[in-house]
Amino acid sequence: MRVLLTGGSGFVGRYVLKALQHQGIEVVTVGRARPQPSARFIEADLLSITDFGPLVQQAQATHLLHLAWYAEHGKYWTSPLNLRCAEATTRLVEAFCAAGGQLVVIAGTCAEYDWAHGYCREDSTPLNPATLYGAAKDATRRLVMAVCAQHQVSCAWGRIFLPYGQGESASRLIPSLIDVFRGERAPFGVNATAYRDFLHASDVAEGFVRLLTTGASGAYNICSGEPVRLAEVVRTLASLLGADPEPVLALNTERPGEPPLLVGENLKLKALGWRPALTLAQGLERTFHGEKS
Repeated sequence: MRVLLTGGSGFVGRYVLKALQHQGIEVVTVGRARPQPSARFIEADLLSITDFGPLVQQAQATHLLHLAWYAEHGKYWTSPLNLRCAEATTRLVEAFCAAGGQLVVIAGTCAEYDWAHGYCREDSTPLNPATLYGAAKDATRRLVMAVCAQHQVSCAWGRIFLPYGQGESASRLIPSLIDVFRGERAPFGVNATAYRDFLHASDVAEGFVRLLTTGASGAYNICSGEPVRLAEVVRTLASLLGADPEPVLALNTERPGEPPLLVGENLKLKALGWRPALTLAQGLERTFHGEKS
């Protein structure tokens, strides 16, 4: 097996690359920046390529694990770059399949679901994305599944819920809370009573590797399956940093459009033998103290 990995220098991608290498799987990475840990690297801007054939031929990969997507915090929900990512993904998959690729695994998102349902079941909760990002991902899934079916290539689509860990954007919730409890930024309000589904990025990575190594096909949720109140996240982080959670909890803020519950069912991934290795408390401690803790 030789895996062509896109997005290997991104937040989740770094964990995926590490997990692949830990299992001794040969990896060829492609992107604008060489990822760490180092691997065979092809420098390319996926959004600028007009013909993916030469790239696929150069990689000579049997499996494609595609994570790359525009993900600038606060902007990706509405960015027109989502449309370019959808096109580039579809064309990459078409070239990979045409060159004899054996398996395609792609990163999707919980934003494809209708969040009004709260609990997202893999094969029954409606797909009704409320954002351009979610709509672009859902459309891409439909396109690449059709391309793969036409070429008789298996395709697995992994919908990521709320990943966290070292290396995520400093503007995201957990790094921002850590800064608050370190005294490095002012307290801000969270929707403390809302329930969310958090999964450490290392467990997200293992989910993708499991899809890859089992030759899975279809759509899978990559999530903890455990609803956790945001107030609990606040209190756990405050405890880890020896801080008082009340300055944040006192600013309890309900944001328009945010569902009271957003959690995924993960029975299909568990049926493949995958299980999260870290509890939320363990994952938050590792995030704060470092990956070797």
